[in-house]
Amino acid sequence: MTEPWSAGTPQVVHLPSGRTLRGRGLRHDLPEGQTPTFVVHLTDHEPPGPPWESVWVPWRDFWLPADPVDALRKLRIAYERAESDRVELCCGGGIGRTGTALSVICVFEGMDPQEAVTWVRKNYHSRAVEVPWQRRFIRQAFAAGAADPGRA
Repeated sequence: MTEPWSAGTPQVVHLPSGRTLRGRGLRHDLPEGQTPTFVVHLTDHEPPGPPWESVWVPWRDFWLPADPVDALRKLRIAYERAESDRVELCCGGGIGRTGTALSVICVFEGMDPQEAVTWVRKNYHSRAVEVPWQRRFIRQAFAAGAADPGRA
């Protein structure tokens, strides 16, 4: 098991299950201190590989993942890894796509879509989930049974 994110690490959210994840905008410098052990890049172009394990979800700014099923699969991996690894979700600014991904992960925690968005806005960033179709993606994750690991 990896040492968890340190208390007070900026942009780290503590889910009700006890899992922790960090959201980040790639346009900002990597914060000092601990580095992630697993990263999900939510970007329109595949980023250069960081020195830690990572996956890429093709996702244009202000839009939806190019392949929603693949995105849910990779977010499920991040959710599962967050139990024992330092997981980071990141997009360009760290707000819309990252907030949407965090909201989907809250659905994995058993929250309904609206509760998930509200929770992420309160605990991560007040402007998370920027456009209506991102909310729709969260609802689709919920409808697909995302809270049930056997269905997402």
